[in-house]
Amino acid sequence: MSDATAEPAAAALPDRCEVLVVGAGPAGSACARQLAVAGFDVLLVDQHDFPRDKVCGDGLIPDAHAALRRLGVYDEVAAVAEPVSHVRCVATRGAYCDVPGTLSVLPRRRLDHILVRHAVRAGARLATPVRFEAPLEEAGRVVGARLRSGGAAREVHEVRTRWVVVATGAVPQALAAAGMCERHTPSGVALRGYVKNEAMVGRIAQLQIVWHARMKGGYGWIFPGPGGVFNIGAGLTGSHVRTAGGKGRMQDVNLRRFFEAFCEVYAPARELMASGTLQGELKGAPLRCSLVGARWSRPGLLVTGEAAGSTYAFSGEGIGKAMETGMLAADALIAERSGQGADADAGADTDAATRARYEASLRSVKPKFDLYETASHVNHRPWLTDLVVWRANRSPRILRRMSGVLEETQNPGRLLSWRGIFKLLFE
Repeated sequence: MSDATAEPAAAALPDRCEVLVVGAGPAGSACARQLAVAGFDVLLVDQHDFPRDKVCGDGLIPDAHAALRRLGVYDEVAAVAEPVSHVRCVATRGAYCDVPGTLSVLPRRRLDHILVRHAVRAGARLATPVRFEAPLEEAGRVVGARLRSGGAAREVHEVRTRWVVVATGAVPQALAAAGMCERHTPSGVALRGYVKNEAMVGRIAQLQIVWHARMKGGYGWIFPGPGGVFNIGAGLTGSHVRTAGGKGRMQDVNLRRFFEAFCEVYAPARELMASGTLQGELKGAPLRCSLVGARWSRPGLLVTGEAAGSTYAFSGEGIGKAMETGMLAADALIAERSGQGADADAGADTDAATRARYEASLRSVKPKFDLYETASHVNHRPWLTDLVVWRANRSPRILRRMSGVLEETQNPGRLLSWRGIFKLLFE
């Protein structure tokens, strides 16, 4: 199905709805879809018309596949995505190991369009282009939002709602306007481009992730997408350092030069760029990781997806976790409607109960994010990848552990913490 024929019709902005979801990326669309299926009157708004581009690596790992299945959209995504069977981890000296996994690649322009289309099919109303300007508040509770349409008139609308769900991604403006931003600077930054190169189809058939001393603090990647188009990029984790007063500044790294270093040290990247055709331009984007940097809730408002920091610090993967947190937000609101955990006769505060339920669900997955935060030290010590790859190529058990990390059945700390590194040396 082409983008043009699949475009859902945008709705006019109503005066009221039951839930307003701001941001129609994976988190927002997943939340809106689940709520609509449960019978909620959902308004889903986004500042861009669909289909639209989104800077991302486009890799779908097992957690993303699981989320897509729960949303009922897996088959449609799988029909157009490029299936991949391994992640190739390339260490600083050029040695590599291939880690098996359930993987695929689909540009976010197409993936996000599928997700928003399913939300609309489920009954959510979509309005674009619409920008969130500020919450509406009464007696300390959010009761709606002031929105600005992106049409020629750029009209301001006030929409009253029971709940606002902020799913606006890594850019902090909407978070700040909602009073939810605790850290304006991102956790990381990345630069990516699309390169069409039919000659390299089959030669690059894995998700390739590359570490090197000249990319200290991050890594480069090449992911094979549909139609002979490759997603190539470089990312820097821990890109911003804290300064006095709680603010932050970016490390002294030129991201474009970082990407150029990747192409210089890794021959397949160099060949891909030299013999292929760049589709559009290289684009950069921030990342918000480890479920930190934003408040998760306030009365009448929930924050989900990358706005809440739903990206893994070590790998930069966030699509699956964005959908997962979006569904957790929906679950909390659905539970509120069904009266779970509230004693109406005792006058229980259902608003507080809903917030507590949602925040508890995020706390339950936070330890996993913390493990990947710990593992991210490898990006700053790329020489450790030589050890990990060397041992993986000599131990099927360690390779299975690496596959388990990818499938989220194994603790990454068993491999990538200092204790894990010690075991690799002496087991």
